[in-house]
Amino acid sequence: MTVNTLSRLGTANAYDSTLRNLQTRQSDLSNLQESLTSGKKINRPSDDPTGAAQAERALNRIARIATDQRALESQRNAIASAESTLGDVTETLQNIRALVVSAGNGTHTAAERATIANQINGLRDRVLTLSNAKDSNGLPLFAALGSALSPFVGPAATQPDYTFDGLPGQSSTDVYAIPFTLDGESAFMHQPARDGVFNITVGNLTSPGNSIPTTRGLLTDNITVTDTAIVANTAALAAATAGAPDYPTYTVTFTTVDSTTTPGTTAVTYEITETPAVTTGVNPVFAGAASYKTGETAKIAITGIPGMSFNITGTPPVSDKAAGATVVGSPAVGDVITVAPRRSVFSVIDTAVNDIGKAANANAATQAVSQALHNIDKSMARVSAIRGQAGDLLVRADSITNTNSKRNIEQEGNRSRAEDLDMIEAISDFNNQQTGYQAALQSYAQVQKLSLFNFIG
Repeated sequence: MTVNTLSRLGTANAYDSTLRNLQTRQSDLSNLQESLTSGKKINRPSDDPTGAAQAERALNRIARIATDQRALESQRNAIASAESTLGDVTETLQNIRALVVSAGNGTHTAAERATIANQINGLRDRVLTLSNAKDSNGLPLFAALGSALSPFVGPAATQPDYTFDGLPGQSSTDVYAIPFTLDGESAFMHQPARDGVFNITVGNLTSPGNSIPTTRGLLTDNITVTDTAIVANTAALAAATAGAPDYPTYTVTFTTVDSTTTPGTTAVTYEITETPAVTTGVNPVFAGAASYKTGETAKIAITGIPGMSFNITGTPPVSDKAAGATVVGSPAVGDVITVAPRRSVFSVIDTAVNDIGKAANANAATQAVSQALHNIDKSMARVSAIRGQAGDLLVRADSITNTNSKRNIEQEGNRSRAEDLDMIEAISDFNNQQTGYQAALQSYAQVQKLSLFNFIG
């Protein structure tokens, strides 16, 4: 038998190799299809352990950024509520100030002044309510570093009449967070050496009810607290008043009034006492003297009170024709001027209510109005200062939000580079793999025919 044609015969090894090749191509094509469907080149950690770890770290950081941003939004809402509340406080204080100004109208009767005082008292209640306002979680907006659910307590029958039930101070901002609360103690409570909020009242030791008789007048004006004196006073009182329950109350008492020794000149002497006696431990802490032209308005500068100076204005003696006598002018022996600190916005308002409502005459009303306006303006300045801090915190929150957005974009980029699929490259690879797989199938179909049995047949 003569064989004229040479034929290539397939073996079992060739079949197995071709089958493994087909299976590999099919697996690769299936993986590419899965990646195209998910849009990710890493569908399981075994696909790329290093890339999977990088993607996981990026996802964890993105989750932390989202948590920080949610907390920041809660903080922003609380501070925004506090800022809005301080705006309501300022508006209420402005309304109180307008009522105080109207109380200074010399045509008002005592009953009309009492009505105004009642109106002011109602607004005081609103200020106290606003100071204890809470956020949507029921936490005080002005809790400072920590406080009770109602930070401000009062009024009490004894001094201090209002207290801050908490720890004063303002929490600092974090890199990615702001405080939940504002320092209510700085907004609503006063420090005498810092704010200079005092109330000056006048009276007479021998007068009924310790008040100036209606036929005489004694006013205070030009109340000033110098910065240099405050600094020196703060340093001195810090040591001298250590452990004292409150800033001292000072009393100026006129001890002598002499208009005979020097014709045409009235000489007066006065003593300043301190309660409690904490700076020197003895009273009086100061003895002063002054003089003015007899028969004219007295203008006396009061010095000797640490960190404070003010003038008093006394009316000259007047003739009472009905009584057939000359009524003594001011100052007179026994006249008393009391300088007491007002430790809170609420105390300032209560003092205005009391002094205006109980003013027996226009002179007393003028004194009450002058003091109230001075102290209310100081109070409004403190509230405005803390409101400004709230505005700064809101600006800070906006800045942190922008930073978080940039951080999020950066981490999304890291995650995308680690696990996201390049669709153009993947589609190209898929087409190549599909073409190769189809070619392999066709080749296998031809190889299958290269069987010995087919050759024999």
